[in-house]
Amino acid sequence: QLQLVESGGGLVQPGGSLRLFCAAFGFRLDGYNIGWFRQAPGKEREGVLCIASNGATATYLDSVKGRVTVSRDNNDNTVHLQLTNLKPEDTGVYYCAAERRPIPPTCANVSGAWRYDYWGQGTQVTVSS
Repeated sequence: QLQLVESGGGLVQPGGSLRLFCAAFGFRLDGYNIGWFRQAPGKEREGVLCIASNGATATYLDSVKGRVTVSRDNNDNTVHLQLTNLKPEDTGVYYCAAERRPIPPTCANVSGAWRYDYWGQGTQVTVSS
């Protein structure tokens, strides 16, 4: 079965760091654009970033630029998300999503949840003192 699973979330103090992972099961992430979204209670999902299928480029939400870095590991069939200098407003459930056969194979923006075919169930990130 096709599945995405996020992990690595947790509780961290402001200014702290977390490393999130998105692992694919039943399919290869090669050729898929990968988006990360987050959702705080009572709010709609917000696009955080999108990394191109070949991993060459990534587009980030303005509010996380310089604090978030995404990378791909095709050998592990995973995507890694490094969160640094976290702020309380970064709190939320973080989801990864995969867009199959993107044409062109690049990310135009960090929004557009409708583009994605597969979604994980999310991992909780809480930034609080």
